[in-house]
Amino acid sequence: MLRFRVIPIVLLDGYSVVKTIRYNVRRNLGNPITVARIYNSRHVDELILLDIDASKENRKIDIFTIENIASECFMPLTVGGGLRSCDDIADALAHGADKISLNTIIFENISILREAVKIFGSQCIVASLDVQRDVNNNYCLYSHSGAKNTMSLTECLKILNEFEVGELLVNSVDHDGTMTGYDYPLISFVSGLTNIPIILAGGASSPDDCVRAIQCGASAVAAASIFHFTSITPLTCKQSMDKAHIPVRL
Repeated sequence: MLRFRVIPIVLLDGYSVVKTIRYNVRRNLGNPITVARIYNSRHVDELILLDIDASKENRKIDIFTIENIASECFMPLTVGGGLRSCDDIADALAHGADKISLNTIIFENISILREAVKIFGSQCIVASLDVQRDVNNNYCLYSHSGAKNTMSLTECLKILNEFEVGELLVNSVDHDGTMTGYDYPLISFVSGLTNIPIILAGGASSPDDCVRAIQCGASAVAAASIFHFTSITPLTCKQSMDKAHIPVRL
């Protein structure tokens, strides 16, 4: 039976954990090892670790940070940030990552994404899409470095379907860090164009948001602010999902 997941996201600005609001305002939350230990003690389904400054600073996520967190965690670890080649991906996997999240490379050199799927397998590659509505209410794609991309969301999803990536991490820039609820029309739109499992991120404010996101087409929900700044835990979210007859691992 397919079990739906609740996945904390840990954002890094190099070596410290941060939380953003619409990818602009930042709050520093301290040491990533400490945060990872907390999530490990709570037996979360997975953990996503993203260095949000790596691409624009032309570096890759710190290998020793990956290694240290992997040594503390007993859950699957997805890692992203500045990984621009299959050698970078292999290095991250060798130091403890289980899956790789790729964002900027989709728009800089998408052939690397195709090659990565062939070498490491679909199950290892997560395509990360940062989506924001423009003034005409159309969905636009951005890279983690903040640059708007000319490729449409529909076109991008068509390519990712052809490449057979393992998962999509769909981040709503408009909802990021606001704790106002997920972008439900976004997940409905994306899930209508692909059969690739979708992790929805950006805006979770309550366990009920997690329930609704799954009902709208997500295979997993990712969140940060509600776990950092409220008493809500991943288990709380999964309990609400279980009550709604959504299969989860309790």
